[in-house]
Amino acid sequence: MHSEIMQLPVLSAQTLTNQASTTLVDNFGRAITYLRLAVTDRCNLRCAYCMPEDMRFLPTKELLTDAEIVRLVEVCAALGIRKVRVTGGEPFVRKGIMGLLREIKQTRGIEDVHITTNGVLTAPHVPEMEKLGIASVNLSMDTFDEKRFFELTRRNEFRAVWGSFEALAASPIPLSVNAVIMDGKNSDDVIAMSEQTKHRNFIMRFIEEMPFNGGTHKVVAPVWTYKKILSALQEAFPSIEALGRHDHAATAELYRIPGYAGQVGIIAGFSRTFCGACNRIRITAKGILKTCLYDNGVLDLKRLLREGASDDAVKEAIIIAVQHRFRDGFEAERHTHSASAAFDSMSEIGG
Repeated sequence: MHSEIMQLPVLSAQTLTNQASTTLVDNFGRAITYLRLAVTDRCNLRCAYCMPEDMRFLPTKELLTDAEIVRLVEVCAALGIRKVRVTGGEPFVRKGIMGLLREIKQTRGIEDVHITTNGVLTAPHVPEMEKLGIASVNLSMDTFDEKRFFELTRRNEFRAVWGSFEALAASPIPLSVNAVIMDGKNSDDVIAMSEQTKHRNFIMRFIEEMPFNGGTHKVVAPVWTYKKILSALQEAFPSIEALGRHDHAATAELYRIPGYAGQVGIIAGFSRTFCGACNRIRITAKGILKTCLYDNGVLDLKRLLREGASDDAVKEAIIIAVQHRFRDGFEAERHTHSASAAFDSMSEIGG
């Protein structure tokens, strides 16, 4: 983290009692029901927009243990969290991940468990994921071209990832493929990737490049904004139809190409067009609570757990943090990063 964890005031016992029994609501009236949970910072790819080639991962002792993860999920569920998305790094590099997913899925109050993965190790687990009732999978795949895949990821894993794509596309688990669009690197792939939805029922989602690369290069503004992506789609598919978002808090604007089995979507991650309806909090692999993707972390949950805090104390700390959220990602960025600061790696934050 690039700054100290935010110091927040203490809530009264009565406030805690009143709020712990209801859904978390932030200081702007937004109900918080969705947790993005990073179970590792490790990854078996080296995508340049995500991390440097010589990425140094955290020692195991600095990561949350399985027991700590399950406890935090239970605490969050008691506060009204109903949806958990398990992320990394790459979650399938974590030893015993399927057992951990099972425990999260069985947590009282958790209705849906989702997974974000890069697909390198995913295909063999798809049958068990079906049995567990995984609600959806986001597959991070920035190109369907093998040569370009190697250039982007710096690893020769295309065939493994393509195998996971095919296994997931053939399964009943709803699938979205996420591609970060970078000018001159994979921007030529937007139309070709969209064409894959013609005969396959999945959502092909294009994401604005964001500054979380863990290096010194800071994205000032992406060339391929959501407007430019949409313009390219409209030019290639003049009859494309806008569907809106599947719910008010969703990040993707969805579109249908008439006659195609799947859909396409655009996520304005840098432009931050969806902040007003944000219902998400994040816990990083090292146990830091983030109430906004663009903040530097507001609470060290791992430290609380390891210092012996009770569940009620952890709940109170989370409630306080949620009641001091930034209005949107722009405000968070202004308060937590200097103009010259590099952003954390996305693998540290949780995808």
